[in-house]
Amino acid sequence: MSTKIRERAAFRKNAPIFAALGDVTRLALVVKLSTGTPLSIARLTDGFTLSRQAVTKHLQVLEEVGLVRAVRRGRENLFELQAQPIDEARQSLDRISRQWDVALASLKSFVERT
Repeated sequence: MSTKIRERAAFRKNAPIFAALGDVTRLALVVKLSTGTPLSIARLTDGFTLSRQAVTKHLQVLEEVGLVRAVRRGRENLFELQAQPIDEARQSLDRISRQWDVALASLKSFVERT
């Protein structure tokens, strides 16, 4: 499989992650969960004007793309961040960044020659 095909497959795989993180509420939930400690819905709704039901829907979106995992503890669900999808998305962004660096260096070289 060529590098371009692998890159497109990685971008296609990571697109739902970027879409999920494009919402400010979901991004704030990811930040809250980034401490590494699983949190209950009650703890996650602290500081939000949204209802628990609304926050739960946002958590479901994050869970669908693999960013969050619900863990049952007693009668309560705790939510924890899954870092691997974020790492994979970051790697995609790193590849894009390197491509831009090469393109800009090429443009700079062209402009300086003329």
